[in-house]
Amino acid sequence: MSVSTPELQQRSLAAVWHPCTQMARAERVPPLPIQRGEGAWLYDFDGHRYFDANSSWWVNLFGHADAQLNAAIKQQLDTLPHVMLAGCTHEPAIRLAERLSARTGGALGHCFFGSDGASAVEIALKQSFHSWRNLGQAEKREFVCLKNGYHGETIGALAVTDVAIFRDAYDPLLMRAHIVESPDTRCGIEGQVKALAAMRALLEERSPQIAAVIVEPLVQGAAGMVMHSPAYLRALRAMTREFNVHLIADEIAVGCGRTGTFFAWEQAESPEWPDFVLLSKGITGGTLPLSLVLTTEAVYRAFWSEDVTRGFLHSHSYTGNALACAAANAVLDRFDAGQLERNAAQSKMLGAAFAPLAEDPRIEHLRQRGLILAFDVKDAPERFAEKFHLAARQHELLIRPIGHTVYLMPPYLIGPATASFLANAVTNALNDVLLSA
Repeated sequence: MSVSTPELQQRSLAAVWHPCTQMARAERVPPLPIQRGEGAWLYDFDGHRYFDANSSWWVNLFGHADAQLNAAIKQQLDTLPHVMLAGCTHEPAIRLAERLSARTGGALGHCFFGSDGASAVEIALKQSFHSWRNLGQAEKREFVCLKNGYHGETIGALAVTDVAIFRDAYDPLLMRAHIVESPDTRCGIEGQVKALAAMRALLEERSPQIAAVIVEPLVQGAAGMVMHSPAYLRALRAMTREFNVHLIADEIAVGCGRTGTFFAWEQAESPEWPDFVLLSKGITGGTLPLSLVLTTEAVYRAFWSEDVTRGFLHSHSYTGNALACAAANAVLDRFDAGQLERNAAQSKMLGAAFAPLAEDPRIEHLRQRGLILAFDVKDAPERFAEKFHLAARQHELLIRPIGHTVYLMPPYLIGPATASFLANAVTNALNDVLLSA
C-alpha cells in the first residue's frame, strides 16, 4: 500500500510527540518522513535522498543498514535476544566489558550497563556520591560542570547541564551544581588559563563537599561544538586528583573514534584515566539503545560488602541487552580492523574540502576535531537553524545546525567525492539562506 508524504506528516503530527520540537511550529514545518536508509543516505517516500550529515544525532557511525552490524544482531536474535542481568549473565555483555576495559589498559576494569546517554550520566553521578558515602565521606554530594556543558535531560543529568533551553523550565526540580568557565579554544590560551583558575578556586574552597567534576572531553556538543585542548584535560585530571574529587568523562557524543582516537580522553596523554568514562550513541552504530559506565577498581571496591544497602541498586529491565551488546561488539570489531586509520584519512579529506570556507567573511571559527567540523555564522538571520536545515534539503543534505553554528558529524564513509559534495552542499545552503535574508 502506497502512502504519501503529506499523509504521513499529518499522522505523525497527530500521534507522535517529537523530541526537541515545538509541536506548534511543526505544523508549519512538518517532519520529513523517511522510508529507508542505505549507507550515508536517507530516502524519503517521494524518491528524494539526503546525506545524513549529523549521523542521525551522532549515532550512525557506519551509515544506515550496515551489513556487518545487521548480521551480528540477526545472529544474536536467533540465540538469545535478552535475559535479565540481575542474577544472570551472558557472553556478549562479558565480551564487550572486557574489550572496553582492555582499551583503557585495564584502568577502567568494571562496566555498568545502561540504556541511553542520560541514564549513563545518572549512573555515574549516583556511583560517585554513593562510593564516597560508603567510604565515610557522605558530605561529598556536590557536582561541578562546565559552562554550556550538556549531559542529558533527565533530572539528575539536567542538573549538570548548562544549556538554558533544556534546563530553565525544570530548574526548580534540580539539585544545585557548580558551573565553571569552559576552556573554549575560540577564547585562545587565555580562556583555558581562566577556566583552570576558576576550577582550582572552586576546588580549593569546596572539595570536601564535591563528589565529582563532569566534562565532555575535547568537544562540548550541544553548546555548538565548543572545542578545547587536550592540555586542559591533562591539567584537570591532575587537579581533581590533587583535591580528591572524581572526574567523569562524558564520551557519549565524542567517543567511539569521533575525535580521532577511540576514547577522546586518549588525546590528553595523561598518566591517569578519569574515574568514570561514559559511552552511548555510536557504541551500537545507530542500531539499538545502549550505554555503558566504565569505572575503576577503587570505585567498584567501595561497594564491596555483604550489606545490601552498600551495593549499587540501580537497574532497568533491558540492562545489558544481548542484542545491543552484540551490535556493540560488531562496532569494536570494525575498530579492531583499522577504523581509526580510516578515520584519520577521512578527517583530512573533510578538512581539505572545507578549508576554503575559512576565507568566507560571513563565517568565523572554522574548527575541526577528528570527524567533527563546525563553523559559526556571523549576523545569522532569525530562525537561522530552521532555514538552513530546509535549504540544505534542497541540496540533498540532512543537517541540523545548533543556533548559528553549522556542524557536520558524518558517518565514517567519507571519500574525496563525498567531502567535496558536502562542502558544496553546505556552501550552497548557506548562500540560499544568507542571500535571501
